[in-house]
Amino acid sequence: MRICRSISDCRAAVKELCATDKTVAMVPTMGFLHAGHMSLVHTAKAEADHVVVSIFVNPTQFGESADLDAYPRDEARDLDMLRKAGVAVVFMPDVETMYPAGDETIVETTRLANMLHGKVRPGHFRGVTTVVTRLFNIVQPDVAVFGEKDYQQLQVIKRMVADLHMPLTIVGSPTVRDEDGLAMSSRNVRLSAEDRQAALVLNQSLTAAEAAATGATVADLHKAIVDTIATEPRAILTGLDIVAAETLNDIDGPLTGPTAIMISVAFGDILLIDQRVVTP
Repeated sequence: MRICRSISDCRAAVKELCATDKTVAMVPTMGFLHAGHMSLVHTAKAEADHVVVSIFVNPTQFGESADLDAYPRDEARDLDMLRKAGVAVVFMPDVETMYPAGDETIVETTRLANMLHGKVRPGHFRGVTTVVTRLFNIVQPDVAVFGEKDYQQLQVIKRMVADLHMPLTIVGSPTVRDEDGLAMSSRNVRLSAEDRQAALVLNQSLTAAEAAATGATVADLHKAIVDTIATEPRAILTGLDIVAAETLNDIDGPLTGPTAIMISVAFGDILLIDQRVVTP
């Protein structure tokens, strides 16, 4: 496994991988890897001949510097996991490499980035699309894999790639959960024992909504989520969006097709997200 910290080294490594018409799948991450990330790597391995993983804690997608500073990091552990998984190249740039002095260019999906979770975290998706565009330009993968847990992010990236005519395919990978149902996230390690137990209410609320989906209205799903979250006093529901799964457009009344439910819930200063696509 080749570890690259400069753009030139990364491009040279990928060029070597592709020297015999081999394909490359990329998995962008912010590190502190867990089983959810590794499922993305396994999906990527099934999609291409070689896998490139980036590890970069992107400052432009954090709303508060304290949240950025608190983001967990463990480089040695991450590299060991990726090496065992058979990853070919790991790109680990620093901030100055990704955002050089004088940097002023951004990339943004103007509608998708400023709705739903984008209202809860202003500027977040602009930071995501800007850094992902730069990563794609550096690595130039044939395929890139993203988790479905960040459902809006997945749709934002798909829209960006289509709009900018980027020559790659975006693949969504199903959410990976702990045995008790909590969606895996690097933020989970920051939860207290009490909040970790309380966080199970995210999956419980989505399960309640899914169970009620047959013949339901948007209002029925909304009530199922709100009522379930309300049973956990440590949980503060900060965002709940029920939209058309493919477009993220608002819907109302009876469900007529695949419907995405996206929630964000705060436990103290830790914000967790989860999602479910249901069909009536």
